[in-house]
Amino acid sequence: MTNPLKFWLSLSVAAIVIPATAALGWFAYDSFSSGFSAKGEPSYVEIWLAQRGTPNPVPLNPKVLAEARAHFADHCAICHANDGSGKTPIGRNVYPKAPDLRDTAIQSMSDGELFFTIHNGIRFTAMPAWGKGKPEEDRDSWGLVHFVRHLPKLTAEELDEMKKLNPTTPRERAQELEFERFLRGEDSGGPPKTHSH
Repeated sequence: MTNPLKFWLSLSVAAIVIPATAALGWFAYDSFSSGFSAKGEPSYVEIWLAQRGTPNPVPLNPKVLAEARAHFADHCAICHANDGSGKTPIGRNVYPKAPDLRDTAIQSMSDGELFFTIHNGIRFTAMPAWGKGKPEEDRDSWGLVHFVRHLPKLTAEELDEMKKLNPTTPRERAQELEFERFLRGEDSGGPPKTHSH
C-alpha cells in the first residue's frame, strides 16, 4: 500500500507547479511572440491595471455634475435607471443583470476602474464600450464617474429633473403634448388615453 502522505504531498506540489509552469509559459510565449517593442499595443489586462490607479482629471463642480446627470438620464438610465438601481425593463432582463451602481462593490471601485468600465465596456455583458479615444468624450466619461459617486446622495428634485431628460418614443411624446394641451384647456376631447401597449 502506498503512503497517503506522499500521495497528498505529490498532489499538492503538482497543483502548484503545473499552473505556475503554464503561466510562465504563457508569459514567455506572449513576450517573445510580440517582442519587447515599446510600439506594441498593451493587453486588456495591462490597460486595466494601468488605469485602475488613475485619478479623475475632471474637477468636480456643480456644472460637471449637472452635465453628467443629464448625460446619464439620456444615455445610461435606460438600463441603469435614473437612481442607478438597474431596475428597468432592460436592466432586469439582461444577463448578468445591470448592477445597482449605489452598491458598496461599485462605489468602492477606484475612479480609474469606473472610467475603464464606462470607456471599454464589459465583455459578454450588456455593458457596451462608450469610449472613442477623443479627449472630449473622455471628459464625459470622467464626468459620469463623478455622477456614479453621487448616486447614493441623489435628491428627489434631481430625479424629477432626470425624468424630463429620459428619452421618449414619438408616441409617448405625442401623449405628453396631448395631456399638456388638455391641462391648458385647449382640448375638449377629455383626458388623453394613456394605454402604452
